[in-house]
Amino acid sequence: MRRMISALLWPGLMATCIALNAWAMASSRPMLYFNMIYFGLAAALFSLERLMPHERTWLESDGQVAPDLLHTFLNKGVIQAFATAITSMGIARAVDPMPGDLWPDTWPLAAQVALGLIVAEAGFYAAHRLAHQWRRLWRFHAVHHSVRRLWIINTGRFHFVDTIVSVALSQPLLYVAGAPQVVFLWVAAVTAFIGILTHCNVDMRWRLLGYVFNTPELHRWHHSRKAAEGNANYGENLMIFDHLFATFLFPARRPPANIGIDEPMAEDFLGQLRQPFVPETNAVAARS
Repeated sequence: MRRMISALLWPGLMATCIALNAWAMASSRPMLYFNMIYFGLAAALFSLERLMPHERTWLESDGQVAPDLLHTFLNKGVIQAFATAITSMGIARAVDPMPGDLWPDTWPLAAQVALGLIVAEAGFYAAHRLAHQWRRLWRFHAVHHSVRRLWIINTGRFHFVDTIVSVALSQPLLYVAGAPQVVFLWVAAVTAFIGILTHCNVDMRWRLLGYVFNTPELHRWHHSRKAAEGNANYGENLMIFDHLFATFLFPARRPPANIGIDEPMAEDFLGQLRQPFVPETNAVAARS
């Protein structure tokens, strides 16, 4: 029975969130209802992490709850909220694409959203891979990889520079392609749902899904201390570019529970913000 539940959790939760978000998008207060859906998902996952955890040792405190929350709300949250606000204000295309645009506006909305996810994924993939292979960016991305356990609270543990690079390389691609505002908003919503599901400490196992989507079962390999395992699975939502560029890794064994980085990382929030800017205190080198 537990194995069946584990297999159904990811697709069931994603389908529920998408259905609720479709209702929210058709309402007069889409952002309010989206936040309610997101925090409802977070509450459900918080309970599931205790009922059926992937790693019981990850339930133990690592002393990073405060920094994790500050990163989530002040770095990841504020920057992504700002990007969404710009979209909602109409800087992104709020009307049908103009003549000459490439966007297939006659497609069904679901197909347009799927295309939007692929277009944005090109930027997400590039930003993530650069963050691992270019030392200057790895300094900032290392803040995320320094976690010693995965759970919903450190889903948004990103240095603000890391977040800015990711947004800057993904969102303009949608704009250049002529994507309408509704596609921007749907891509942001799906990214948020997959992000918190990917980092949760819940026993979710449906292996075939990991070949298409970024699932927790797959993403745990990306947090391995071993460079050969951690320098893989760069996809944010979809694994299409990992397949294309041979960075997909999904061994048929249990991923390591001992995750993180071997280099030092400050324990406090301000120290983690400052460390990438101070070369003499930053021994974090790009993984290669």
